[in-house]
Amino acid sequence: MSVLAIEAAGPGVTLQDGGRRGYLRFGITAAGPMDPLMFATANRAVGNPVGATAVEVSTGGLTVSAPEGPLGLALVSAGFRATLGDEALPTACAFTLEPGRTLTVRAGSSGAWGYLAVAGRIAVAPVLGSTATHTRSALGGLGGRGLKAGDRLPVADLRQGEGAAQRLLAPWLDRDPTRIRVLLGPQDDYFAPDQIAAFLAGPWTVSPRGDRMACFLDGTPLSHRKGHDIVSDGVAMGAIQVPGNGLPIVLMADRQSTGGYPKIATVIGPDLGRLAQVQGGGRIAFSKVSVAEAVAARRAEAEALRGEVPREPLLRTDFPAEFLLGLNLVGGVTDGGDAPHRHGERSEAIQGAAAS
Repeated sequence: MSVLAIEAAGPGVTLQDGGRRGYLRFGITAAGPMDPLMFATANRAVGNPVGATAVEVSTGGLTVSAPEGPLGLALVSAGFRATLGDEALPTACAFTLEPGRTLTVRAGSSGAWGYLAVAGRIAVAPVLGSTATHTRSALGGLGGRGLKAGDRLPVADLRQGEGAAQRLLAPWLDRDPTRIRVLLGPQDDYFAPDQIAAFLAGPWTVSPRGDRMACFLDGTPLSHRKGHDIVSDGVAMGAIQVPGNGLPIVLMADRQSTGGYPKIATVIGPDLGRLAQVQGGGRIAFSKVSVAEAVAARRAEAEALRGEVPREPLLRTDFPAEFLLGLNLVGGVTDGGDAPHRHGERSEAIQGAAAS
């Protein structure tokens, strides 16, 4: 057993697993990650099941340490700035956090969520079969709350980490956040054809008021042709309600279990993370797809996560002058004759150091 120590954590940093399933009929929301694909990629990178417990990092930032022994970690984010000690890390990487060093993650120019997975099991007690944190109902995680400085997360079933940092090669994370695919319905009949067209044309601006419960959109309000109230029914993550003010609300991971506004469309599963990663002020538009296209997108996503996540060593480009001088890069002076060449061994020395 080891420990991942929380040195600092901003608002919205929580423990999440794949979600609390099977309780929606009792009014209990699944919770789980805001960006399921990025969350699963971080877990796969350290050899965990895709739904294993991991730390979800918000734009509030996070600093962690490993005071009781080294921990293998994977960090996957969308534009966050991360440093391991004084070493800058790429947005998707695997590495070992050694005692005496800290990992710091801060918001960047893009992205709203990141995920930190441990090569092992974060050993917190499940609630109703899940460790996912739902702060509004105080379920899961650590006492149903966000993480804070001083928290210590026990880690069991440790596996060896990667040592030196490696870049994760996950091209499936290169997603266009401005175009979000949807299935129309289930109450798209509450809107006239011209309003459906206006909804799809957009563009919509993501409001900074959003959180884990919902994404609020600003733009030209839509009008209803059959009123803006329905008999409350169940809602899925990605359901797009249109209340009386005509501005769509996309329900996210911490959504309520039922809703009484008509739902014009639903974001398909593979695009939930795309939307979640759009910062306040970002602009999006919706694109209608068929059920077959949505299923194909889900299958492609699952196939990408089937094997190991490829990786490559980080190459250093910040060699200090003292290091370069110590290599004696000039192998000698010749008169232009057939003197032996020593450039190859100098190049090999630099390449070897670059991968370190």
